[in-house]
Amino acid sequence: MNQALNSEWMDMAAGRGGLAAGVIAAGVVVVAVLIGAFWLGSRVRRRESPPPTPEEQPRLPEGGPVREVREHREPDEVPRSDTRLTPHDLPNSGNSPTRTGSGERPRWNEGSSGSFGSGGPGGS
Repeated sequence: MNQALNSEWMDMAAGRGGLAAGVIAAGVVVVAVLIGAFWLGSRVRRRESPPPTPEEQPRLPEGGPVREVREHREPDEVPRSDTRLTPHDLPNSGNSPTRTGSGERPRWNEGSSGSFGSGGPGGS
């Protein structure tokens, strides 16, 4: 009976030892992969160009920062015709330039529905 217990304990110890060896081997593989990734990353970084010096950094224009210009632009009118127009029938091959508008930009009127609905009865 004593010998049977010893044999059972030896089998359990052998199983745990195999598991421990597997965990240690997996840990060694993970550490090797991390070291390899670090080594490869440092090689790639050495080949890259260095960061720009302060003299190479972009500078503001002499007049300061560029501001947005807001103006109303009006397109050139499409010529009237009884036949269907194609882009090559339009002036400037269909690339009509715009011109500065003559007045204020149209705004949404209070009380109208804007672009949603008809603005008729029922809309508020």
